[in-house]
Amino acid sequence: MIGLEVKKQMEKAGEYPDVLIGCCGGGSNFAGFAFPFLADKLAGKKKNLEFIGVEPENCASLCRGKYAYDFGDSGKQTPLLKMKTLGCDFVPPPIHAGGLRYHGIAPSLAFLHHGGLMKAKSYSQLEVFKAAIDFSRTEGIIPAPETAHAVKAAIDEALKAKKEGRKKVIVFNFSGHGLLDLKGYDDYLYQRLK
Repeated sequence: MIGLEVKKQMEKAGEYPDVLIGCCGGGSNFAGFAFPFLADKLAGKKKNLEFIGVEPENCASLCRGKYAYDFGDSGKQTPLLKMKTLGCDFVPPPIHAGGLRYHGIAPSLAFLHHGGLMKAKSYSQLEVFKAAIDFSRTEGIIPAPETAHAVKAAIDEALKAKKEGRKKVIVFNFSGHGLLDLKGYDDYLYQRLK
């Protein structure tokens, strides 16, 4: 639904994205945001449209996982799924972006990444919190740690476009506020995060 809403908002603004960015854990957030635009790309309406899924560096299934059949859970109770996976036995270190601590990515997104229709980036927790603080100071909104991954990638894409002197319409999914994650911000500001 969110992707359909974004399409309507872009139509009202008279714009169309050049790049869509969202955080990725299991993949539902990113898929719901990007899939309505993927249909346009596959139909040839916007061939150069980029999709970037962003994940934590210490749990980067898209960036470092293998494309293989694996269980969707650590208890090995689900059917085997073809996904980008770090292995169902992988135990990620504790990070504040808890919603992004999953060993694999949804089969649909794994297929798109494997086929080159989607890019992936990963960032350290410290980079992500720095971007979140910068965003909070300029926009007045505190992003959730998960959302801050997309914020970091959007900032990087904007700086890259500025350096290249290109106009680029960058849309990222602000998937949640960080008002319940203030302990993570406190840990970052007082240098207790690694």
